[in-house]
Formats: sequence, structure tokens, C-alpha cells
Amino acid sequence: MSTGDEAERLVGTDRVLAVLIELAQHPLGVSLDELAGRLGYPKPTIHRALAALRRARLAAQTGRGRYVLGDEFIRLALKNHQARPEALQIGPILRALTERFGETAHYAVLEGDEVVYRAKEDPEGGAIRLTSTVGGRNPAHRTAVGKLLLAYAVDDESQLQERLGGSRMLAGSTPHTITSVDALWRELQETRARGYAVDDQENEMGVNCVAVPVRLGADATISGAISVSALAFRLPLAALEARVPEIEQVVSGGLPPAQ
Repeated sequence: MSTGDEAERLVGTDRVLAVLIELAQHPLGVSLDELAGRLGYPKPTIHRALAALRRARLAAQTGRGRYVLGDEFIRLALKNHQARPEALQIGPILRALTERFGETAHYAVLEGDEVVYRAKEDPEGGAIRLTSTVGGRNPAHRTAVGKLLLAYAVDDESQLQERLGGSRMLAGSTPHTITSVDALWRELQETRARGYAVDDQENEMGVNCVAVPVRLGADATISGAISVSALAFRLPLAALEARVPEIEQVVSGGLPPAQ
């Protein structure tokens, strides 16, 4: 195969993946014309990508000529998620925290300058639920889980600035968001000293949060962070911080001992 053929094959693979990702945005289905319009590819290209996905049972066509994710894709995704450490080990911890606090608990990991939520547990019968979703992302600098993980991921202010894209200023979400690298670095130093991080309505107004580290590996390195997020009027930040020892006890009690 020539270099040109190889490049074309990779481009084609990228297009198949783009179609797959777009299908995930349309649980009720999407037409060929809509896919072509959204992705900017010719309809024959989209049709070939759909044919490849349907052969692998990763996509399906409904009776109305619309396309959806295939059941095989969903089966594989669920099987993978259920076998991950966050489902086997973290899930029970989040449920225990939610039962104790009556608030939402998250498990998140750091990816670049963002956090990715790997698991979430909402309280049963909760009147108000947070907008976060499993697989969803937020800028690390404005979340408790993100600040906790950044505190252990960088060694100085220059590393922090580089990790966050090189700018000295950061995007805000609320009037409480820390928007400068120097202020964030001071916050991270305090976070590391006390062993937990806080979000004082920095990501969503009316919602505060505390986060503690999680060590899943035998080498005791931090693999992620667990947080409890509470509506500020129900559980003010000071009251939530006072209960950090309870959170740490639940987390440490639910994880296997390091080997």
C-alpha cells in the first residue's frame, strides 16, 4: 500500500469514527441528510461509514430510515463500564456517601486541563439533581475534583500554566470562579496541605463541593478524586468541610488495602 493510500485509509477511519460519535448525540435517530449536514461530508461518504458501522452492529437503521447506535455498541460500552474499577470499587463508595449525606457524589479523573466524570450517584428522591453526567467534562480549575487532582499533578506555577493552556487568565463560570493562574496556584498549595479541595460555587451557582483523593493502584498513587456536591442552602461549604473526615472514612473503608 502506498503512502497516499495509507493516508486515505486513515482519513476514512476518522470519518467512520466521526459518524459514530455523531450518532451518539441522537438517541431518537438521525437521517442521512442530517448527518451529512452536521458533519460536512458528502452523502456517499456518510453512507459508506454507516454501512461499515452496521456490518459491525455498531449502528442500526430504524424503519423510518433513521440511524441510531447499534445494540452491540451499547452492550460493549456497558460491559466495559461495569468491569472498570470505578464501577466495582467506586460505585459502592458513592452510594454510601449519597445515603449518608443525601447529596450527589462523583468520581472523576484528570485529562489534560479537564476532569472527566467516570461515575456519579444521585440521592434517591432528590428534588434537585446536578447537571453533571457520567462521561461529561468540566474545566479542572473550577471544580473541587479538578483542583484536587491538579494539586498533585503539577509541581510549580509554570507547570500549572502550561497544563492549562499557557494563558495567565482562566475562563470563569460564576462570579466565584478563580480566573488567574497565580491565585489558582495558591489554592492548589492550600489544597495539598490540607488534603482535600473545595469548590465554593465556582462551577455552578448555588452548588458547593469538597473532594478527596482516591488511590486505586497498588503503588498508592492518586488515580482520581471523589467529591460530595451539595446545594449551598442545604449544606453550606463550612458545614460540608467539617464533614470531610466522614468522607475520608467512607472512601478509605471502601477501597481495598494497598498491596
